[in-house]
Amino acid sequence: MQPKMLTCVIAIAAVCILSSSIPVSAAQEGRQTQRYYVFNLGDPGGGNLAAAASINNIGWIAGEALQAESSNVHAELWVGTPFDLGTLGGPNSVVAWPNKNNRGQIAGIAETADMNPLNEAWSCAQANFPTITNHVCFGFLWEAGVMTALPPLSGGIDSYAAGINNKGQVAGWAENGVHDPTCNNTPPVNQVLQFEAVVWGPKLGEMAQLSPLAPDPDSAATAINDKGQIVGISGLCANAAGSTSAEHAVLWENKYAPPTDLGNFDGGLAWNTPTALNNRGQVVGFGNQQGSPANSFNPIGFFWDRTHAIQPIPPIGDDKQSWAWGINEHGQVVGQSLNLITGAARAFLYERGLLTDLNTLIQPSSSLQLLLANDINDAGEIVGFALDTNTNATVAFLAVPVYRGNQSSAHVGETNFYSKSATESGRRPFAGTFSRFAVNVSHSK
Repeated sequence: MQPKMLTCVIAIAAVCILSSSIPVSAAQEGRQTQRYYVFNLGDPGGGNLAAAASINNIGWIAGEALQAESSNVHAELWVGTPFDLGTLGGPNSVVAWPNKNNRGQIAGIAETADMNPLNEAWSCAQANFPTITNHVCFGFLWEAGVMTALPPLSGGIDSYAAGINNKGQVAGWAENGVHDPTCNNTPPVNQVLQFEAVVWGPKLGEMAQLSPLAPDPDSAATAINDKGQIVGISGLCANAAGSTSAEHAVLWENKYAPPTDLGNFDGGLAWNTPTALNNRGQVVGFGNQQGSPANSFNPIGFFWDRTHAIQPIPPIGDDKQSWAWGINEHGQVVGQSLNLITGAARAFLYERGLLTDLNTLIQPSSSLQLLLANDINDAGEIVGFALDTNTNATVAFLAVPVYRGNQSSAHVGETNFYSKSATESGRRPFAGTFSRFAVNVSHSK
């Protein structure tokens, strides 16, 4: 992620708009938020760079890790110990978005050994990989040690898998065979083919195309809940990664329904992107702030539900940008706040109108500076990536909530418990069929 990922993530955080309609007043009430113990999950690829993008309710953590020997990234899974998920034969793979599946299934993206015949960069490399390799990239479904490619639409070359629900339905986007005139096919971007939002599964071989918001030509799905509600973007082909590809943030009630526009802050120009939704139909993401030109990334996090419509999640203090990445069933939201003057980035927790720098809630002895919180499960456990100030490496982290009454138990027999990489084998047993094999990592966001 660092080569391209981390730079993008830390320099891509949100925008500063305060709205009286969002319950920010709660922040002035001084309401207490629970504390967290943060664990250093390390950089298992040996490349001094790792990020966790997803945590489910059984404690599986997925993301990416830079590989020291090749400077490529691999999708990574942490369950007591890190495992490299491998690729589809190409150099890179990652789990880039929150996965809400508790049944041993993981969705992500991976390159194949084949080169793209149209020399396209595609969404994978532009948003998630260290370099643009022009390899064909597919979404994948990983289960029981097997990574299965998720195909594009008829005539297409590439696909991208983002979110997955407990039914095994995967949301993403895929190219078709249409040469779309709204694409930017100027190298190094070089996107040629149209792409549409799709849902694969739950059975292997099942694939449904979702319609864009009329009259947009292109769309992409980013998350799906257990009710089959889907969120994503609709817009132009452009770069197949943000920008005017995301003119509109949209919600599909199911894979057959036309999408609903969730609203925006910039008049619907660019970068309006839902990132996650829960089973209550609450949506989070980011969008360009008011007055931002379409060619400028200037985001602010947002929260949407049917009662309040789209509302900004303002950045922390003097920060000017923010973006939201994950939400759980309790409506707790995590993301990142960015100071454009100092370049400082910090992970945040947002709940009940209170936005808090996650760094202020962790044990003071930690060497980690939490840069971005990417996902949160229903137990309140948070994952993302951080700077280890002892080593200057970017590492994946896990933050576990500590409620009154169990603060001392975490220290039993462990005088230096938080200063080293955590092994989680004691936190919860393996689930499903995972214990039969081992795996590996990648990079994203």
